[in-house]
Amino acid sequence: MTDINAIDFAKSGGLVPVIVQHARTRQVLMLGYMNEDALRQTVETGQVTFFSRSKNRLWVKGETSGHTLRLVSLRTDCDRDALLVEAEPAGPVCHLGTTGCFDDGEAPGVGFLEALASIIHARREADPKESYVARLLAAGPLKAAQKVGEEGVEVALAAAAQDDHALTEEAADLVFHLMVALEARGVAFSDVVETLRSRHASSLAITER
Repeated sequence: MTDINAIDFAKSGGLVPVIVQHARTRQVLMLGYMNEDALRQTVETGQVTFFSRSKNRLWVKGETSGHTLRLVSLRTDCDRDALLVEAEPAGPVCHLGTTGCFDDGEAPGVGFLEALASIIHARREADPKESYVARLLAAGPLKAAQKVGEEGVEVALAAAAQDDHALTEEAADLVFHLMVALEARGVAFSDVVETLRSRHASSLAITER
């Protein structure tokens, strides 16, 4: 968390703009404003709180809808007059019912993988007769592991002897079934990302020695 006392609230009349980003998908969700009291309440309660310019009071996001924002991290920009909040949303953030206020709700780029991981997790409750993922999960980790092995071979064959389109298709199948295998074992996809991040940090540390 950033140092609240170091933020320049005076520069814009007591308010600073706040960009809210999904902590897992990295999707930009909304823009709001905080004064010092809103920021302190956000940090103390863990629920993202803004200063509403129209209501002229503190406003906890989701206080009526229940679509709250759980604080994950908070950083300031280089001029210390704007904030970036990473949060976990409980439902749609936009009043129009979409995930965020800047698009149709679909996470961009690789952020879609985290959205897909959430969909796969939700399929645990689906009817195996109607959901391929539910059938795989119901069959247990060994079945999912078998599919990862099969798709891995298909990727290797495509990489060695097929065109780029075939390789892309097979790679997508492999990533999808890998995510199902992780879900079958109760391992979060974000844990894999953090492992890669940790390895990268370690390699940089070794390089800089």
